[in-house]
Amino acid sequence: MNQKNTTQSPPGARDFGLLLSSTPRGARLARLLAVEWLREYELPYGTTEAAAQLVAELATNAVTHGRVAGRDFRLALRLSPEVLRIEVTDTRGNALPRPQQACREAESGRGLLLVDTLADRWGVAPGPVPQKTVWAELDLAPRPEHRNPCSGDSGCLPKEQEERKNPHQTPPLPAPVSLHSQE
Repeated sequence: MNQKNTTQSPPGARDFGLLLSSTPRGARLARLLAVEWLREYELPYGTTEAAAQLVAELATNAVTHGRVAGRDFRLALRLSPEVLRIEVTDTRGNALPRPQQACREAESGRGLLLVDTLADRWGVAPGPVPQKTVWAELDLAPRPEHRNPCSGDSGCLPKEQEERKNPHQTPPLPAPVSLHSQE
């Protein structure tokens, strides 16, 4: 019972975590609380939305497939300057998640495909018995090989073009057209 948490936060990291009931209401609350916590920080465009979807999928999986009566699941978020890590821990360590091919007509079965698409990395960490933690990470800083020169990074326009560009210039108006003929 006296387990020591050996995970240390990197410098500059912020943590959020809580236990929630293993019910659909607990999964919804996980998403809402995660979004509210993430709004406090200036994250790159689309990160909060992707994180909300990841929390929703992982929490829903925890209450659907990892539920044990009377046991809660844990949501943990760790925000560092480079990465947002989302962790959902449940008490069914024997039921490991695996992406599956869903039938076209099926209304479920695509959650881990969404996680795989949205997250930069994801996986499962076993233990302590009987628990497992499903985690997903979103990179916050663009990697140099994925850098888009026109996405706000400097260097989109050469210096001399930037100096010539006048954002307040408007194009000249066209010459007025006469609607009456002069015959």
